[in-house]
Amino acid sequence: MIEQRLSEQRGLGDHGWLKSRHTFSFAGYYDPKQVGFSDLLVINDDRVVASRGFGAHPHSNMEIISYVLEGQLAHKDSMGTGSVIVPGDVQLMSAGSGVTHSEFNNSTTDGVHFLQIWIVPAENGTKPGYQQVSVAEEDKRGKLRLIISPTGDDKALSVRQDIKIYAGLFDGNEQDTVTLAENRYAYIHVARGSVKVNGIEFKAGDGARVRNETSLTFTDGDKAEVLLFDLRPVEVNHPNR
Repeated sequence: MIEQRLSEQRGLGDHGWLKSRHTFSFAGYYDPKQVGFSDLLVINDDRVVASRGFGAHPHSNMEIISYVLEGQLAHKDSMGTGSVIVPGDVQLMSAGSGVTHSEFNNSTTDGVHFLQIWIVPAENGTKPGYQQVSVAEEDKRGKLRLIISPTGDDKALSVRQDIKIYAGLFDGNEQDTVTLAENRYAYIHVARGSVKVNGIEFKAGDGARVRNETSLTFTDGDKAEVLLFDLRPVEVNHPNR
């Protein structure tokens, strides 16, 4: 079963310097039917104007992923990590027992467009950590490339949960099929463009919960950039998040 949720059904946060669409309940947006899915808690589609951003703020017991679509995002944290991530880069900060970080648009002229994704970890109170990888366009072209996994296989980043995340680019006749293990859940998020999944059309910002499917085939892309989350088959509510 593919339970689609359209882009316009997402929550909206408009702060002037920041415009954010919330796939799941976040900050001032709350929908009791949209409080994460399995261990996937947040997908925020953020656009930040030039020279603005999020000042230093704390996190704990969360796996936080930043995926830049356009522009430059500068990151600094209390672990001493500092970097600027651009399209193709994937950043994973394991907040663990506690970390403070800031995120700013590194450009004085252009906006930055990025996804911030939160994963609930399997264990709390662990040592904080930081990872980053750059994935070339050709490695995602016409296929779903593993970018995050529990063990960090095939140059993927290592996340502290039973989840795999794939990224792909699809245009024209390009297509790929991902096989899901028995009883696994999945979540589809289309970041840009449009694509069909098992014959269902998805446009930018659309997503879907997936249950009881053995495979997902991505076809008929039009400048599409997609993320696929392979998740534990659990219905988890996170009322205190």
